[in-house]
Amino acid sequence: MQQPPTPNANSRLFQSFYKDVWRKLIPDGLTEAETDFIEEVGRLKAGSRVLDLMCGYGRHTLALAKRGYAVTAVDNLPDYIEEIGETARREALSVEPVLADVVEAAFQGPYDAALCMGNSFASFDAENTAALLHKLAACLQPGGVFIINTWMLAEIAIKHFEEKTWLYVDEFKYLLDNRYRLQPSRIETDHILIAPDGQTQVLKGVDYIFSFAELQQLLEQAGLSIRAVYSTPRKRPYVFGDKRAYIVAGK
Repeated sequence: MQQPPTPNANSRLFQSFYKDVWRKLIPDGLTEAETDFIEEVGRLKAGSRVLDLMCGYGRHTLALAKRGYAVTAVDNLPDYIEEIGETARREALSVEPVLADVVEAAFQGPYDAALCMGNSFASFDAENTAALLHKLAACLQPGGVFIINTWMLAEIAIKHFEEKTWLYVDEFKYLLDNRYRLQPSRIETDHILIAPDGQTQVLKGVDYIFSFAELQQLLEQAGLSIRAVYSTPRKRPYVFGDKRAYIVAGK
């Protein structure tokens, strides 16, 4: 068993109740729609190679592998990587699960497409984002795409910022206490999870925020350019006020 990699600021979120709560927050229909989107904008064909960064419990990895693509799944949580590996072996899927921090990992391309979904791209400050993008661009095929799903772009985060939010996720109570910080722009969050038996966990998270212009500059410095921005995986064009963005960048 590989040793767990160096954690990023949000790693401890997933070593807790949040690992199960996050899974419950994502409907199966969204994963199916996003997989269709990845397949379409990536122009994937039989045998295409896909890199799934911060893959979590592997919802996109496994869905894409079941459609016949070869997927490298990278995450720094051993539980997730072990689960993905077991499922791939059981179902004879073409998946390479990699336990690593994506900033430190060496990617063995070339890949036809890469993705970073579920707002995971917001986990990194400008320096680490730049390093990741340069490394990613180097392992993409000419004409390959990088797909980012985020709700922490400045144009989204500023308009929809709420200091306090709470919701029920099945049997869990989930409260978020958010603070908008500057230099660097980020939202620091206390994730408060209350289990049915009353056990409570308070977890710290940080989401770094870039404007569209800042992200475009980071991508271009790495040799990538934005091809399209959508607000849904059904390719509705993004307009200011939408709460999500699906960014397609190409090499």
